Amino acid sequence: MAMAAFSRETLAAVDRLMIELITLQEKKVLDLANKIHPGLSSEDIRNPHDFPDLIADSGWNYEDGILSGLKSAHIALRAKISESL
Repeated sequence: MAMAAFSRETLAAVDRLMIELITLQEKKVLDLANKIHPGLSSEDIRNPHDFPDLIADSGWNYEDGILSGLKSAHIALRAKISESL
């Protein structure tokens, strides 16, 4: 599927927006993880299977899934951007 023609500035703005959304969601996921299991680092939550209380929390899993989706969308967007340049 062909990507509509956008200026480099527009593509850069969308890329920055995705980075901002991902950063905000990473903070949200880490903050929630620390409410469930105090003292966790961002590295710790990359391996949530080490913390059964995280795995058991549906709210944390939901927010972590949102983060994964944002990261996947950003990767796809960057791939399309690189194809169009």
